[in-house]
Amino acid sequence: MKKSRETTLNLSTDYQQLVTDLKSRIVGARLSSARHVNRELVTLYWDIGRGIVEKQKELNWGESVVEMVAADLRDAFPDMSGFSPRNVWDMKRLYEAYTSPDFLSQVVKETSRKSQRPILRQPVAELSQPSNRAQAVAKFEPTEEIVFLRQLVAEIPWGHNLLILNKLTATAARLWYLRATASFGWSRNVLLNQIKAGAYERAVTEKKTHNFDLALPEHFAEQAEEMLKSSYNLEFLGLHHAVRERELEDRLISRLQAFLLELGYGFCFVGRQHRLVLGKKEYFIDLLFYHRFLKSLVAFELKLGPFEPEFAGKMDFYLNLLNDTERAPGDQPSIGIILCAEKDDVEVEYALRTKANPIGVAAYTLQSKLPGEFKGRLPTAKQLADLVRLEMEGGK
Repeated sequence: MKKSRETTLNLSTDYQQLVTDLKSRIVGARLSSARHVNRELVTLYWDIGRGIVEKQKELNWGESVVEMVAADLRDAFPDMSGFSPRNVWDMKRLYEAYTSPDFLSQVVKETSRKSQRPILRQPVAELSQPSNRAQAVAKFEPTEEIVFLRQLVAEIPWGHNLLILNKLTATAARLWYLRATASFGWSRNVLLNQIKAGAYERAVTEKKTHNFDLALPEHFAEQAEEMLKSSYNLEFLGLHHAVRERELEDRLISRLQAFLLELGYGFCFVGRQHRLVLGKKEYFIDLLFYHRFLKSLVAFELKLGPFEPEFAGKMDFYLNLLNDTERAPGDQPSIGIILCAEKDDVEVEYALRTKANPIGVAAYTLQSKLPGEFKGRLPTAKQLADLVRLEMEGGK
C-alpha cells in the first residue's frame, strides 16, 4: 500500500511538472506569435504610409487622398481596426519622419560611429536572409538605411511608435528611443517615463564614468554602458532636507516601483542590505539587483556625500565576493554602481583605473527645482566643489 501511494505521488509530481512545462511553452508561443503579428502590422502600416507618400510625389495628389484611402480600406476590410483617418494620417506621418534627409543622415552617423549596424533583440525573420533582404530593397525601399529603419520600427508596437513620434521632435532622440525600446523591450509606460525623465539626454549628452571598457569584454562593455546612466533623478522620493544614507535607502525601497522605472527596463530587485560572508566577517550591499538582459548581478552603494576614491575599493571588494559566492553558471561578471551626491570625473577615472571589476559612478538629484525663495541664493554643486578644492589647496 505504501509503495502504491509513493508511485501515485511520483506520478502526480511528474504530471504537475509536465503541466508547468507545457504552460511555459504555451506562454512562450503566445508571446512569439504576438511579436510576429505586431511586426507584420507595423510593417503594413509603414508600407501604407510609403504608398501614399510615393503616389503623392509621383502624381501630385493632394492631402485629401489620405481620407479617401482610409474610407476605402474600411469599406474593403470592415472587420479590421486601424484604418481610421487619424491612424492613416499617422502612417503617412511616420514614414515621412523616418525617411526624411535629417533622419537618414542621423542613421548614417550612428552606424558609422559604431562601425556596425545596431543589433536588434529580435530581428525580423523575413529580412534576415540575404535573398529576402535583397528582394525587400528592390521591392520596397531605395536605400539600405530605410530598410534598416523599416525593420527597427516594426520591432516595437504601433502605440510605442506613436508615443515617440508625438513626444519627441529631435531626430537623434527619436532614433535613440527607437533603438532602446527595441533592445530592452520597454512597455509603453516605461518608455513614457524614460522620455519624461530625460533618459536620452542623460545617456548621450552627459559623460558617464566607469571602467567597463577595461574590466569587461567589448560587446558586454557596450551593453553595460547602455544600462548605466550618468545621473539618476530621485526627485520622486520627495526629500527636501538632509537625510542619512539608511533613510535614503528606506525611501528608495518604499518607492521601489518608481526607482525601478528610473533605473530602466531589465532590473529585478534582489534585496537590500544584502549579506555577504567572508570568514567570520559579514558585509552588506545597500541594494542588489539582477539585470535580465545583461544576465548580471548589479550592486548599488548609496553615498550622501561626494565621491571618494575609497568607495571604489570597497565596491571592488564586494564584487569579488559576489562573483565567488553568488554568481550563477552562465552569468556575466557582476557590476557595481556607486550613487553619490556629486563626482569629479577625473578623480573617478583615477580611482577606477586599477580596479579589475566593472564599476560605474553616477550622481543623483533629489530635487530638480529649488523653491522660489532660494533661487539664485544657494551655490551650485560645482561651486561648492570648487570652493572646497580651493580651501584644500590653500591649507597645504
